[in-house]
Amino acid sequence: MPLAQEDLELIKQQVGDYVKDHISDWIAEQSLGKPAVVYEIELRERMVRVEEELKAQRALMREGFESQRTEMNLRFEQVDKRFEQVDKRFEQVDKRLDLMKADMDKRFEQVDKRFEEMIRRHDRHFMWLVGFIATGVGVVITAMRYLPLAGSGAS
Repeated sequence: MPLAQEDLELIKQQVGDYVKDHISDWIAEQSLGKPAVVYEIELRERMVRVEEELKAQRALMREGFESQRTEMNLRFEQVDKRFEQVDKRFEQVDKRLDLMKADMDKRFEQVDKRFEEMIRRHDRHFMWLVGFIATGVGVVITAMRYLPLAGSGAS
């Protein structure tokens, strides 16, 4: 006696429902694992532990970032202090240069005064020299006028 199509469909449905109801038990028995409900509970517990560990990791990372930020701020403050020290040194160098320049200006003024005084002396000496030369030439010219006359009148 052959089965009708409807009977086959009904058997197929019953077998499918039976397999669905018992497959997790069969798999658990075959794999020597735990029932699906226990496995699901364990998975949820693991997820909770993973989430808690992730929260702890986030907290540690935040602490690490905060400590790095604090260290960086300290380093930046140190760099700022160093720049301030360099600025102070440059100011001191500028002051020294200004003092040196003022000292050099005074020295150059003194040298200029000495040169001016020396030039005045040379000018006076030159004038005296010109005066002596002019006087000497005048004496020679005068002597020449009187010498030939004296020489020609005696002969």
